[in-house]
Amino acid sequence: MTILFLSAGVDENAITEILARRTNAQRQEIKAAYQKDTGKDLPKALKSALRSSYEDVVLALLMTPAQFDAHELRHAMKGLGTKEKTLCEILGTRSNQEIRLIKAAFKEGKCMDTSVTSFLTICRSEDPNIDDGLAKSDAKALFEAGEKKLGTVSSVFIDILTSRSEAQLCKIFKQYEKIGTQGLNTVVEDELHGSLEECLMTLVKAAWNKPAYFAERLHLAMKGAGTNCNTLSRIIVSRSEKDLQKIKQEYKRMYGKTLQEAILAETKGDYEKVLLLLCGEN
Repeated sequence: MTILFLSAGVDENAITEILARRTNAQRQEIKAAYQKDTGKDLPKALKSALRSSYEDVVLALLMTPAQFDAHELRHAMKGLGTKEKTLCEILGTRSNQEIRLIKAAFKEGKCMDTSVTSFLTICRSEDPNIDDGLAKSDAKALFEAGEKKLGTVSSVFIDILTSRSEAQLCKIFKQYEKIGTQGLNTVVEDELHGSLEECLMTLVKAAWNKPAYFAERLHLAMKGAGTNCNTLSRIIVSRSEKDLQKIKQEYKRMYGKTLQEAILAETKGDYEKVLLLLCGEN
């Protein structure tokens, strides 16, 4: 990587080719090798040489997944107003193990903001077995706490939706359709409000179809005037080695065009190139 820092600047094309075509594990090895060879920190060197959204993606690629999630959570809690959608996106779609690694990343970062770490207490069941009886009783409890009742008992929604496995939640959704007058996602939208609605809707959508949830988030990030580069970058980077190919398929199904076509229309320059390379071929 040393030769990429030229007297006249940096070779962005080479940086993109090297980092975007490697796995996260390989990028950690590159970062360590650069430190050993030069005695310098690669992210700091690149941060001083790059700019704007392209810089953000490059630095994100050099973090471990947990470090990047922790970084994004801090950013979401920073300044005026909390970015609830970002908090819900990250914490509502990660496994228990991923949440534990995020906690560890916070400890490494010397910044244990209690307003953030208080969110890191979610512990969802990861039992692969589906309990039909529990699904029926949970669906009934949700119906009685929401549609059937004048005034919603939000604690019932919180207890069930935050503790059941994603597979179990899908079974609950199907059971709810048998007794409710509308889908559970509509009930959550109608009966709950604010940040609670946002978080529980994330859990519902992610459990039912996680790639479709992320496809919707990407679409909204590029919809209308201006692009939410932070959301666009975060999802592309964080899902690139997980389910990005499935997200691309859902995006095409839902919006009638490829994710790459949307990125080409909404971004430009080195930022566009690195995102397209991470996305891969159609």
